Amino acid sequence: MNLDHVALLRKMFDAAIEAADPLASLKAHLPEEPKGRTVVIGAGKGAAQMAAAFESLWDGPLSGVIVTRYGYAAPCKYVEVLEASHPVPDDAGLVASTALFEAVRDLSADDLVVSLVCGGGSSLLPSPPEGLTLADEQALNEALLASGAPIGAMNAIRKHCSTIKGGRLAQAAYPARVVSLVVSDVPGDDPAQVASGPTVPDSVSLEDALELIESLRIQLPDAITKHLAKEVARAPDPSDDAFARNEVTVVASAGISLDAAALVGREAGYSVSVLSDAIEGEARDIGLMHAAIASQVANKNLPFQKPAIILSGGETTVTLRAKGRGGRNTEFLLSFANAIEGSQGITALAADTDGIDGSEDNAGAFADGQSTTRIRAGGVDPKAALSGNDAWGAFEAAGDLFVPGPTGTNVNDFRAILIEDV
Repeated sequence: MNLDHVALLRKMFDAAIEAADPLASLKAHLPEEPKGRTVVIGAGKGAAQMAAAFESLWDGPLSGVIVTRYGYAAPCKYVEVLEASHPVPDDAGLVASTALFEAVRDLSADDLVVSLVCGGGSSLLPSPPEGLTLADEQALNEALLASGAPIGAMNAIRKHCSTIKGGRLAQAAYPARVVSLVVSDVPGDDPAQVASGPTVPDSVSLEDALELIESLRIQLPDAITKHLAKEVARAPDPSDDAFARNEVTVVASAGISLDAAALVGREAGYSVSVLSDAIEGEARDIGLMHAAIASQVANKNLPFQKPAIILSGGETTVTLRAKGRGGRNTEFLLSFANAIEGSQGITALAADTDGIDGSEDNAGAFADGQSTTRIRAGGVDPKAALSGNDAWGAFEAAGDLFVPGPTGTNVNDFRAILIEDV
């Protein structure tokens, strides 16, 4: 693999992460100090870094609590940082949800609640309604993750099976004013979708959620199906008076990060094109689509002129067919690598901007036209690995995993494909 190309792709990834840095993104969006208390709450894989940044920017007194994934904590002076499990909820998440409700209890109209929300909060905030248990919510999460459904559909279902999602946490803070500062990890940057919107109500109704379940043929546990048949499952309506004074701002997103990465590529002398910052679909299918475009550029200089870099973002999904290891970005890249086998001059990076792709410790991986050769040399059949959802095993065998560690932010998938003029 061309190490200069790898270094440039890594530099572009770093630029994308820097553009979503909590300190820079929050600084321009600080609310006015209230007459009363300032309470900070939040959830997500970058929530601790957001809280630490907010503390450094805020002049007045504050308190609060946030929850992040195990191993993603950052030191805070005034905000309590809790850790819980992702992507499957655990008992620590239940404790965290209770702590967040306690933090916003008995507030007045003079008080301010600052909600720091980023990707991963859906799993970190289990709060099953009456009649459901943590085990039911775990089973729901596992069913949704295995279904291959788009993130919008998953969150629409989650927020009707919770007492904290879908704006319910903001409703509990009433009459305090709630200002939600959101790092978007969802296609389209709808803040109500990020972390299933604990402080941002959604217009997706219970009937809409039921239609999604039917149209996408999502198989849910019986307990969840029974709950969704009840009126109590209905999430708060955005027109509720409890939300009238609240504000919501998206402070960082995939689009902003891709623009920063594109600048790095152009400064290196490449023609850079952003396909989209909101691509959804089955990861392996999106991999084939990107491979087709890259091959067209390599072979025919169409639709972009070499030397070129193609960028894209969004959130793909993986339908589990087996119990392999990996995440959506490594699965995308293994499909891509299989499709460009033997090609010259193509090098790619696919990674999750939070630093973790799936259940392992890698953010993603690098690939080129010789990836499949290296994978086979490592004792793994690349096509069998893709069929078995074991993209991690394939790239681990090739020595091409990308492991930057937790980044402190999350604006979803980052894909960069470099096509050299060879």
